[in-house]
Amino acid sequence: MFTISRCGAALFFVALVAGCSSSKPTPAEKAGMMETTPARASNECKANRKKCLHEGSYDVGERDYAEDEAKRLNLAESQRLRRLFGK
Repeated sequence: MFTISRCGAALFFVALVAGCSSSKPTPAEKAGMMETTPARASNECKANRKKCLHEGSYDVGERDYAEDEAKRLNLAESQRLRRLFGK
């Protein structure tokens, strides 16, 4: 019975110390957290698709780039799915 109490007290103390010892991120770390990675952007688009749709005119060459990039991403995903499902 006392062993359980000691273990519980030790775990509580460790959790308390771990929570109190955490530090705030530096400005450089904050900037790194805010960078948009493809995975983060993809998750944001899943939550709110309208947020990721482009409205308005494209810059010179931007439309061609967007179409080529979409083709490349679609091809890569198709290949990944074929490998995954063996077709």
